[in-house]
Amino acid sequence: MRIENLVERVKNHRCYSHPIFQNWARVNPGTEAIGALFHHIRSFCDATRPGWNLPQGLKQIGLSTESHLLQEIVDSEENHGPELAMMAGHIINRSVPGKPVFDDLTDQIHIESMLKSCSDELLGQLPGYDFSTGLMPQTKKAIQTFDTRKSTAVQDVYKSLGTALALEIISNRQLIPGEKACLIDSGLYRTSFDEPAMHYLVEHYGETGAECQHEQNAIKAVGSVLNTDNSAAIVQGADDFLNNLEALWDLLDATLLQAEGDRVAA
Repeated sequence: MRIENLVERVKNHRCYSHPIFQNWARVNPGTEAIGALFHHIRSFCDATRPGWNLPQGLKQIGLSTESHLLQEIVDSEENHGPELAMMAGHIINRSVPGKPVFDDLTDQIHIESMLKSCSDELLGQLPGYDFSTGLMPQTKKAIQTFDTRKSTAVQDVYKSLGTALALEIISNRQLIPGEKACLIDSGLYRTSFDEPAMHYLVEHYGETGAECQHEQNAIKAVGSVLNTDNSAAIVQGADDFLNNLEALWDLLDATLLQAEGDRVAA
């Protein structure tokens, strides 16, 4: 398998073209639904940032260059949690008329607590919902994809490489552009890249954004090692990520967007 074929495999997966963010822009969800959406997206994104033992695992099998490429991604993503919380708080403030819900957009703990409360309120009655974390089984499974990074077993290292490739392609071409489409381009929240509270999106979006560089790093790292001996593990890591994120997007779309649209229509 060539790296070009693997990249196309990712782009042909339903996750790559999932309409969740287009549906967000179309439905114009209420404040609680926005909070719940951000809670699950934030929880997922938090899990994607740590490299755990992947860079070390790559070094142990003689892949120092690839280790450096992945470590660059990890270093770039560090400490983005507060910026994502700030953006979520800003969008929630813009979703309601009158007095802002959050007076202090730098209060990450308060914002994230409110996001979880929204999830508890709207999704708490669903089977498998965990009130301690505010997560559904689908969210947990998508997060658990990244537990493989904690292992330095050779096959797990290659699986994690595949996951990293799929993650960076989806982040650069579906997740971040999707967030821009529903949060800025839709006009629902009267936001722009010029606002400090939207810095998270500014930093990640477009050809000069972090995600574009991360995708390039991941393609270089996987492309330099992909062969008949490791391709099965690499493909499995990519597919596991794509299938699990697709299931999470389906859940959020059905329960927080489609259901919201049906409620408004009624």
